[in-house]
Amino acid sequence: MFDINALDRIVKETLEAIERSKNQIYDIAENSRLELIRVSQELNEVKKEVSEIIRQVDKKALIEKRARARLMEVSKDFQRYTEKDIKDAYDQAYDLQVELIKMQEKEKLLRFRRDHLETSLRRLNATVDRAEKLVSQVGVVLNYLGGGLQDLGSKIGEVHQAQQMAMSIIKAQEEERKRVAREIHDGPAQSMANIVMRADYCQKLLDLHPDKVRGELVALQELVRSSLTDVRKIIFDLRPMVLDDLGLAPAIKRYLSDYNDQLGVQIEFLFIGPQKRLESSVEVALFRIIQEAVNNIRKHARAKSAIVKMEMLPEKINIYVKDDGTGFDLNKVMADGERDGYGLIGIRERVQLLKGEFNITTAPGRGTSIGISVPVDYN
Repeated sequence: MFDINALDRIVKETLEAIERSKNQIYDIAENSRLELIRVSQELNEVKKEVSEIIRQVDKKALIEKRARARLMEVSKDFQRYTEKDIKDAYDQAYDLQVELIKMQEKEKLLRFRRDHLETSLRRLNATVDRAEKLVSQVGVVLNYLGGGLQDLGSKIGEVHQAQQMAMSIIKAQEEERKRVAREIHDGPAQSMANIVMRADYCQKLLDLHPDKVRGELVALQELVRSSLTDVRKIIFDLRPMVLDDLGLAPAIKRYLSDYNDQLGVQIEFLFIGPQKRLESSVEVALFRIIQEAVNNIRKHARAKSAIVKMEMLPEKINIYVKDDGTGFDLNKVMADGERDGYGLIGIRERVQLLKGEFNITTAPGRGTSIGISVPVDYN
């Protein structure tokens, strides 16, 4: 027999979940609006700096032009001017030329910064608009559900679960996009801007001091290599190709090897059982689970060593991650919404999607152990 009390409870929980989502979207809109104000103020300051540097460059260019004219004048009349006069005129013209080049480079950098801020401002405006529209739409949906959910009957639970899953997916996608955008902005984008300026400098240096160009090109070559390494790391984090080519175990081994080389934390990888390929979505999910667990060790554990063990059994895969770090109060961390449970909530949700089991053992000063068991079908 249909339980009306259970239905009322499901309706209430669904409405509360949507209301929380609406508040979260509103918070996103408010944070974006504050960021919009900050970027707008910074852009105004940069525009002032650009105007000022343009004025200074124009003034310096005029002075430099006069100095060159003076140099030409004294160079033509050896009877009227002494060798010292010619040398002084040359030194003055050269110094002014170098100062002008430096000011022009500063102008380029400020223009680049201004253009970047203008792009950020447009993107933030679009984000605020979308967030405000989404708040309004969620409000309409909330009002509709408040008056009309009674006729959905057994579909209430499915709607609630789908809504929660959709919000989790959207949040995960946006967090990943923000992370990638931040890594590209802080790494390759900055390096590329620096490469452009260094290349321009080499071009000018070729006319002034050709003997110094080789050293600048060597430094530029190292900068390009560093940028290429950063780009490859970002590509690997997005989608490690070895995962598609060789499978889960080799991908984890490669990831941990690179991790050890870069950060100096020794993480041992132990694999037990036959290496079999899984469905692509399962391999990706398990790889992301281990990646998040290792990231937690790097961010929070302050560990000296750790171990990642994966065991392939006939009908399931067991994964075990343990570190000798500081550990933490599990209940306190999981209850802290701002820290998102050190990423443990995301791990738990991925395991639940795979219909697996997840457990964690930790305490302050005793390290952390994460155990995961996921059913698999090798066929």
